[in-house]
Amino acid sequence: MAEFTGERVIPGKVDIDLWNEHISRYLFASRLCRFKKVIDLGCGSGYGAAELAQKAESVVGVDVSEQAILEAKQQYGAENLNFEVASLEQLPFADASFQLAVCFEVIEHLTNYRALLSEARRVLEPGGQLVISTPNIAFYAESRKLHGPNPFHEHEFSYEEFREVLGEFFEHQTFFVQNHASSLVFLPLERGAGTELRLEGGIPKPEEAHFFIAVCAAKPMMGGPSFVYVPTSANVLREREHHIQRLEAELHTKNSWLEESRQEHKELVAQFRALQAELETKNQWALEQNQRLQDSAMAIVRVESDLSKQQAEFAQIVTIYETNQKELEAETAKHLEWSRENEARLIAQAENLNGSLKKTITQIADYQKKLDEAEASVIERTLWAQNEQKQKEKAEAKLSAVDASRWIRMGKAFGLGPKLS
Repeated sequence: MAEFTGERVIPGKVDIDLWNEHISRYLFASRLCRFKKVIDLGCGSGYGAAELAQKAESVVGVDVSEQAILEAKQQYGAENLNFEVASLEQLPFADASFQLAVCFEVIEHLTNYRALLSEARRVLEPGGQLVISTPNIAFYAESRKLHGPNPFHEHEFSYEEFREVLGEFFEHQTFFVQNHASSLVFLPLERGAGTELRLEGGIPKPEEAHFFIAVCAAKPMMGGPSFVYVPTSANVLREREHHIQRLEAELHTKNSWLEESRQEHKELVAQFRALQAELETKNQWALEQNQRLQDSAMAIVRVESDLSKQQAEFAQIVTIYETNQKELEAETAKHLEWSRENEARLIAQAENLNGSLKKTITQIADYQKKLDEAEASVIERTLWAQNEQKQKEKAEAKLSAVDASRWIRMGKAFGLGPKLS
């Protein structure tokens, strides 16, 4: 059997008051379902549909939960009772298939609750009725203030809002309020002859109600009588005593928790103070470190300033060096040009000298020939020729020195080397 999660009522798994609260709605609707085709919208575990099937011609229980429908089929079986998995916002039934629809504690679980009402109107015959309930938002908020909003509810209604939204789909509504009312019940220990009920008159206030129940139809309806359900298991005082005992047990447990929490609080305070002292020590250390960092930062600033000055001085030196380098390169280019000019001039002079020497050699050859012819007769000529021969040798030596190396030419430019006449 499925477990109770707080969303669906499971027979035997919930508090007796909660069970009576839910089953009484189906007993309320069972007065309208005799010999009718009925659909239970959001049938859950199927207990309500099974109750209606005792008087109805047929009942179909519909729910979106496959697990709930499986549970219902396993627990309840009757020839006039069926269960189907379907979305309440898109029912798989033809128009006007049913004469009565019940929908208890479902509409607040849907975001698109208008689709549910539209489908309910569609599958009902023109004279069919919808019996629908929902909790009062004011009561529900107050009853759950310690636990927070119901996580399964999408939208909760006030009386005026509930009446207004039902009026969008059904022209006629008869409203009831469902409350847990205190009563005094006299039950005979032996079988009695009947039951007499006296219900005190008065007009209920919807804003103070626990739940709203509306019987809706497209056509006018007869007025609805009051309905009182007194389960044999109901004993309000006894249940209140049990509830008080549970509350006392919870209070004892909570007091134990409170004492443990106080002890934990003391320990936490001691730990906090120890941590606070440690934190103060670390904060002092951090302040010292921050001061050191600030001193280091100032030292870095000074070093960066000195470095900037040195970089500026270095840049100035580089500028001066580059300027001197350019001047030196210009001077070197100038001297190189001067050297090239001198080299060309020396080459020209050497070529002139070479021509002169060649001419002199030719003359010496002529002289030598003449000397050879006159050697026999003229001794003076011989001495003269010898003298000329010496001059020739000197000239040839000079010519060889000139032809042998460029150093002679370069030396002359710089005032070095042998002097040539």
